Amino acid sequence: MAGNADTALPDYANPPVDETALSIQFSPIPNFGIQHYGLYWAKVRDDYPHFQVRSPVPSFTEQAESPIPRIQLDLQVVAAPEVRCWYVDRSKNRLFQVQTDRFIYNWRRINGNEPYPRYPTLRDSLTVEWHKFCDFLESETLPKPQVNQCEVTYVNHIEYDKGWSGYGELHKVIAPFAEPSRKAFLPPPERANMELHYRWPDDSGRLHISLQPVIRGRDGKEVLQLTLVARGAPKSSDEEGVFKCLDHGREWIVRGFADFTTESMQRSIWGRK
Repeated sequence: MAGNADTALPDYANPPVDETALSIQFSPIPNFGIQHYGLYWAKVRDDYPHFQVRSPVPSFTEQAESPIPRIQLDLQVVAAPEVRCWYVDRSKNRLFQVQTDRFIYNWRRINGNEPYPRYPTLRDSLTVEWHKFCDFLESETLPKPQVNQCEVTYVNHIEYDKGWSGYGELHKVIAPFAEPSRKAFLPPPERANMELHYRWPDDSGRLHISLQPVIRGRDGKEVLQLTLVARGAPKSSDEEGVFKCLDHGREWIVRGFADFTTESMQRSIWGRK
């Protein structure tokens, strides 16, 4: 899980985090067209020389009355095509994504042995790239983004035979799981999928936790993937409001991970300090 510089939050020497994403969602930018993706790449290409085009991700808005976020449909007419562009650095560990209503900064493991750079470092990088993006919009006489949601995502890979040996021992990894009774009728499960949703006290957002087995692309190894997504509305659309919301989401992820996983795994496998 996420290590961090905040002494008040749990910290780990060997967190199982495999990927992170810090996302800023806003109303579609009017007149943001296909030409702007290329013009923007020209400004960042020295640091992000690789370029990919992907399908856009949908916009989500948390609803206080339901843990299922509403897909946001904005009927505003815009000049942008339905694309999402990736700008990837030379290591391919870092990238940011741009679409007409989102700006996402990612870190990911490629080889598997890259050290996790920690949230404060990623936050600083996002700040730099967000400033560049906003300055670019101004230079193109495009409006400032009107931010409506902030999202922090941590994808953790929990490997088998490291503190646990199979799904009959999920209680050794996941704190809410009870140890199976010796007289239980059911055999140990072969696989497990789980989703949990936790509402923030002020109803401004939620923490979503999902658990599922996946085949990891880089090595073909099956791992237990624990994904935590904190999503909510900033109190304001200015930079201070946006980054306070991201920080709040990150805190929920760090504390939520500590509550959701067992102390044994945290100390013996991930090196909780």
